[in-house]
Amino acid sequence: MEKKIYPLYYGDTLMPWAKGTVVKEAKGFVFLAGTEGLKPESRDIKLLHEVDKFSMEVVEGAAAQTRMALEKIKSRLEELGSSLDNIAKVIFYVKGPDFPDGVGNSPTWVKAYNTWNEFFKENYPDFCWDKNPPPVDLIGVAGLGAKEMLIEIAVTAVIGD
Repeated sequence: MEKKIYPLYYGDTLMPWAKGTVVKEAKGFVFLAGTEGLKPESRDIKLLHEVDKFSMEVVEGAAAQTRMALEKIKSRLEELGSSLDNIAKVIFYVKGPDFPDGVGNSPTWVKAYNTWNEFFKENYPDFCWDKNPPPVDLIGVAGLGAKEMLIEIAVTAVIGD
C-alpha cells in the first residue's frame, strides 16, 4: 500500500492540515463513526428506545474529551486492522452555541487542537500540527449526542499491507 499526504501551503506557510491524501493499493478502509469523550465504563447509558431521554456519562472539558476520543480512535483502528499512521481523513465536530470569530478561534477548538498535538507527539509525531497531518474538516455545530459533549471526531483510515 502507498499512502501520501499532500501538504497545503499558503505562500511559504505550511498549514496545519493537508490538502489531500492519496492511497493506492490499500486492502480496505476503516470508517470510524464520530468518537467522543463518553466514559467507556459508563453503566448508566440510556438509549431512546429504553427511556424517553438519551443520556450518557461524558468526561468534563474539551481537552479531556479530545484525549479520550483520540485514545478510543487509536484502540478502534488497531482493533479493526489499521493504525494512527494510516489515518487518511479527520472530521472534527466542535460544539458552539455560536462562533463569532469562526470555529478555529473558539476556546473549545483551541483546547482540542492543543490536545491533538500532545497526543500525537506521544503516539505518532508525523501528525502533529506543525508537520503534515491528514486533511481535517473543522465543523461547528449547535449540539452533539449528549448535552455535555463538546467534541466529536470522525476518522477515515486505510488498512495497509
